Amino acid sequence: MLGPASGRCRPVGEVVQILVIHGPNLNLLGRREPDVYGTQTLADIDADLASAAKGFGVEVEPFQSNHEGELIDRIQESMGHASGILINPGGLTHTSVALRDALLATSLPVVEVHLSNVYAREAFRQHSYVSPVALGVVSGLGADGYRFGLEALVKRLRATQS
Repeated sequence: MLGPASGRCRPVGEVVQILVIHGPNLNLLGRREPDVYGTQTLADIDADLASAAKGFGVEVEPFQSNHEGELIDRIQESMGHASGILINPGGLTHTSVALRDALLATSLPVVEVHLSNVYAREAFRQHSYVSPVALGVVSGLGADGYRFGLEALVKRLRATQS
């Protein structure tokens, strides 16, 4: 049987669960720098993702925290039930080796998402500790980037299943 540690979809009949991690300050979306991050709230993004997931035949489990340790705990807890991780690490992208190591420890496929184009911003935002352990990165496409990242992750999971 295919399990989540293999980075593959679950067998027919089992629901494919994607953990969605939102890092620090993403709880302020819609109010924080709307010219950079857009006007959609985190609740809007989560609702759009849930709708898209339903269309892809999977479920998403969103989790947001402003605390690195809580994010790491949730990532570790995903082992054994999630098939993949969609993550916007926020500011921890550029600073957290521990977050990177937690993602790597799960052996789950990861797609990294950023609302803004991090490569068009300050130099310190142009380095990611997460990107080297991710299947891919979606950056600069606003809230749509989450849906694109989810679609890519689901396609990859299904491709490895067959």
